[in-house]
Amino acid sequence: MPGTNGPFQKLVDALFAASRATNGGRSGDRAPSGAGRRPDPIESLAHWSRRALAVLAVVAVLVLLACYWWFHPSLNLRSPLVCLWIVGICLLGILALAVAAARSVLNGPLYRRLMLVPAAVIASIAFGALLSQPFVPGNAERYASVLATTDGDFASDIEQVDYADVPVIDRDSAVLLGNRAMGSIPEYVSQFEIADTYSQINYQGRPVRVSPLAYADLFKWLSNRDEGIPAYVLVDMVTQEAKVVRLEQPIFYSDSEPLARNVDRHVQLSYPDLMFDQKSFELDEEGHPWWVYPVQRRTIGLFGGTDIYAVVLVDACTGETDFYAVEEVPTWVDRAYPADLLIEQYNWSGAYQGGWLNSWLGQEGVVRTTSGTNGELGYNYLAQGGDIYLYTGVSSVTADSSNVGFILVNQRTGESRYYALAQGGATEDSAMASAEGAVQHLGYQATFPLLLNVAGQPTYFMSLKDAAGLVKMYAMINVESYQSVATGDTVAACQEDYLALLADSGVLAGEAADEAAGREAVSGVVRTVAQAVVDGNSHFYVTLEGSKTIFDCALPELIGVVAWQPGDEVAFTAERPGEDGVAVVTSLGEKDPSA
Repeated sequence: MPGTNGPFQKLVDALFAASRATNGGRSGDRAPSGAGRRPDPIESLAHWSRRALAVLAVVAVLVLLACYWWFHPSLNLRSPLVCLWIVGICLLGILALAVAAARSVLNGPLYRRLMLVPAAVIASIAFGALLSQPFVPGNAERYASVLATTDGDFASDIEQVDYADVPVIDRDSAVLLGNRAMGSIPEYVSQFEIADTYSQINYQGRPVRVSPLAYADLFKWLSNRDEGIPAYVLVDMVTQEAKVVRLEQPIFYSDSEPLARNVDRHVQLSYPDLMFDQKSFELDEEGHPWWVYPVQRRTIGLFGGTDIYAVVLVDACTGETDFYAVEEVPTWVDRAYPADLLIEQYNWSGAYQGGWLNSWLGQEGVVRTTSGTNGELGYNYLAQGGDIYLYTGVSSVTADSSNVGFILVNQRTGESRYYALAQGGATEDSAMASAEGAVQHLGYQATFPLLLNVAGQPTYFMSLKDAAGLVKMYAMINVESYQSVATGDTVAACQEDYLALLADSGVLAGEAADEAAGREAVSGVVRTVAQAVVDGNSHFYVTLEGSKTIFDCALPELIGVVAWQPGDEVAFTAERPGEDGVAVVTSLGEKDPSA
């Protein structure tokens, strides 16, 4: 062959001779292992590489198991976090195969074909995410129907307010009261703090906020973990009474546990394939503490249309768990559906009820829930019939200066009702600003409104707090007729002022107005009539047979009283008697012609 005696051939021959000398002077035959043969560096490197890969594989598996235990993600392909991890692993696999293909001449095509496997996994996840989008044909209607909302009648659906059960404080005030109660127990303050939970629930027929204690820090956990958490804080939202409730059996499963008894880790490892939503801390009717975990499902595509189909209850003391379908949840559970999810579901309905294109272009009939301060979600809770209802106003996306209605959603059953306002109404922010304006000389701040039924009227009720966060006054504003604000130092005084405003403004008329303003119809036989001058004005004082009340008729407004004589049958309207037994007459009826 040409070039066989050239410089290149001489170099090859020299390397071959050196190799034979290194291997004992023989080419072709290998010395038996241990018979004086020096180890082949390439063979040793390959052997070491196999051992290293095996060790690295074991270490990688252990690290993955440790990461899974620590982060405890849901092992569910509909979990966005799990899919994100899968995509990350696939991208690393593609990178490793690409490097191997670039370095290998013989196996390069094989490595490139193997890259199709992780690429296909990523493509499948991307396709599933795409199918979750509302612009996919048919998805907008599915999003709009995730939360089934029916129209309701406010006056008949919502019980008229019982002022003995009206929550007068918000979450921030409950936190202040809880901290004060905690400060009265020195042995707890040095070791524990109050967890930032403060779930609002109905407990024994009362609206309360409840939150467990938590270990103050890691060292306090080390000192107290064997004894557990001894108490929780209970704040009555009506009386503003806060107390620390000591438990006979301590809480061992909580957020402040960093290891195996961390309640999130405990419940996720107990149900590895379930996806959990925001949990709440609740009490059963005996005051026993529980953690309530709503269980999610996806109803649209891979990730879309989140809904709740079950609840896992975790005994905070023993860690025992129970799985319930959402329709079988015990009645003492108040929060099977998280508030943020319900708001999101209703916004889907408000946006996509006319289709996806309409939600962007025409926006005919598109509505959304109102926002609170700083653009946050604006909602509050209403206690009704032993359940907690989420309340939020509803406004048009094209004009948010007024509410077109509001919704109430049962957080245990997910039942949703919409209440339309015939003439529109004030937004919560507008109502808060009006209430603050009525007491601007005092500088009080209004809490987010609570919706009440007062004399059949939807009414915003707010507490007015000073700079220290303490409740000083109360305010009421009619949702539809919000020009006037009623305030009072007590709830009863605020109610009286508000009802008088409703009657004077014409919102209430006839018997409803009289009842709202504290007036009542009176009839009977005149027993005595007496005249007196008070502050330069003439008054007639009338008594009726069988009644101890003295009825005050002022002139000249009630001039017809001058014709009354003892024995006449009369009818009139008067305010309820005061402590002195005198009732002011507001209008006269016709004298009975048969008398």
